[in-house]
Amino acid sequence: MLKKRVTILLTSLFLPLWLAAMPLDAAEHGNIEAGKKIFTYGVDDRIPACQKCHGSDGMGLGAVDIPTPRTASQIYTYLLKQLTDFATDRRTDDVMHQMNRIAKGLTEQQRKDVAAFLHAMKWPYKGSDLARLKQDGKKIGDPERGRKIVNFGIRERGIPACKVCHGYDGHGAGRLYPVLSGQNYLYLTHELRSFRHAAKGEQGYGRHNDFASQMRNVAAKLSDQDILDAAAFLTGATPPPMPENPEGRGVE
Repeated sequence: MLKKRVTILLTSLFLPLWLAAMPLDAAEHGNIEAGKKIFTYGVDDRIPACQKCHGSDGMGLGAVDIPTPRTASQIYTYLLKQLTDFATDRRTDDVMHQMNRIAKGLTEQQRKDVAAFLHAMKWPYKGSDLARLKQDGKKIGDPERGRKIVNFGIRERGIPACKVCHGYDGHGAGRLYPVLSGQNYLYLTHELRSFRHAAKGEQGYGRHNDFASQMRNVAAKLSDQDILDAAAFLTGATPPPMPENPEGRGVE
């Protein structure tokens, strides 16, 4: 029994590192031009254009009522996993209430194409306008305290630094952990709360599609203020160095 527990523990610790270091075969990539057409125009009358909700530049809308995420420049394999999870109902969209239907309507190849195009979109990293959101009545966290949480964690409460998985300042890591710097503030707070809902078994929506329950385990220990602070820092964090993603074949 002890040997089995040790094996499970080692697997959960080192599998992410193996995935991050694993080379990505070119055949796994989608077609950027095909993905651009889907993103811009949709597919026939069945699938709407992605840009309607995520913006023509893939930066997300960031509106108070529809906090859609920035998808431009995101890690290809992460994007593909999210589209696949929506298509298989492993993740539920409770923001726009459309992503599950949209992802189901795309073929596996089309999901690869969209992910490849989004990854190839290289735009300046500009996070949410926190002053504007505050004027709109949203609670805004403390970016400096958030910086400490992201890069150092909260040791006395057993909260690890976000950078352990997501890289310094949320730059992302390999093929598994997404870029968080420059992400929309409201989207970040929403997803962290969703992971916490799932971890605590609370009623309502909860997000369960994180690898080995890693995000749920961390989010369960975060307070509302912790979430606001971390998101406030990440949305305005310094951008990752170019090229953003080690497996990318993106174009400028």
